Amino acid sequence: MPISLLALAMSAFAIGTTEFVIMGLLPDVAGDLAISIPTAGWLISGYALGVAIGAPIMALLTARLPRKLSLVLLMVIFIIGNILCALALNYHFLMLARVITALCHGAFFGIGAVVAASLVAPNRKASAVALMFTGLTLANVLGVPIGTWFGQLYGWRSTFWGVAIIGVVAFIALIVSLPSQQEEAPTDLKREVSALANGKLWLSLAMTVFFAAAMFALFSYIAPMLLQVTGVTHQGVSWTLFLIGAGLTVGNILGGRLADWKVSFSLILSFSLIAIFSLLFRWTSHGMWLAEITLFLWAMAAFATVPALQINVVLHGRDAPNLVSTLNIAAFNVGNALGAWVGGTVIAHGFGLTAVPVAAAGLAAIGLIICLINFSGGTGHHQPVTES
Repeated sequence: MPISLLALAMSAFAIGTTEFVIMGLLPDVAGDLAISIPTAGWLISGYALGVAIGAPIMALLTARLPRKLSLVLLMVIFIIGNILCALALNYHFLMLARVITALCHGAFFGIGAVVAASLVAPNRKASAVALMFTGLTLANVLGVPIGTWFGQLYGWRSTFWGVAIIGVVAFIALIVSLPSQQEEAPTDLKREVSALANGKLWLSLAMTVFFAAAMFALFSYIAPMLLQVTGVTHQGVSWTLFLIGAGLTVGNILGGRLADWKVSFSLILSFSLIAIFSLLFRWTSHGMWLAEITLFLWAMAAFATVPALQINVVLHGRDAPNLVSTLNIAAFNVGNALGAWVGGTVIAHGFGLTAVPVAAAGLAAIGLIICLINFSGGTGHHQPVTES
């Protein structure tokens, strides 16, 4: 295993922690800043929209730079953004800081995924991408629950100071371990943009949007649901987030192997399971053990989708791997914002927290329909990644 893959995974861990830890800290942030839970939820949507807007812009701005230099510079933005989050004294400053942090996110994962795939043999590309994204899932296993616990003890700002320190360590690891990749050909911007004419690419990006929307409609409000519906303690929320993170990690690993075999089957199965387990949580959320089991299975299904989505987009936009890979991360965060908005709207309109999983299931069903349309016709899109 190339050491540079571990550096990418560490960076993904830092970025994933800062994105997702706000969900565990949502009640604390809302209480400290004297805002409502739905208003605090906009911090999730604001970050996601920052990624969606910043991803293609940053991808184009760094297009002519060596990928290693691009990743290092993006990590600098990440560190600065987290320091600003830690210094935020009001809601609007925190929102601005979150958006600044988000600017690096999409381009980093998009370029990082291309770099990860280039470090291994062709038949291991999906697994290499999955390994990098394991850092993202470990952020949920360790970063989010520990960050939530730390923030509950010492104040939510302390969590962002901790993430900034992790970012510095990742910054150093990238400089030391990533190959310079002098063999890279200069990026042809015209060719990159022309790759966007592929209709299947946009269907693939739409799949990513609704996957993320289905996931974050539920995940964004998991802490209030656990506290008010399931009846767990604040400490119990941290433990449940740890369990969810474990499910995400297992799902990501299994999803990478499944995508190496057959991308289409992996996506159809994952979307179906996300819809089923989301809907099931509508009822199991009232019982602690049933809720925990359902959330673990839901998390497995959710992140089993990630490697296949990333590889599927690159397959349809192979002439512009940097741009389309980054656009996929942007699409993920458009879905993140959409999901958080849908969940918040359901709550704000008085349907209650238990209606949120139903809305999440509906979003997953839309994603499944798009998935079936995308793979209809049976061209090469059902082929394993090794044949791409």
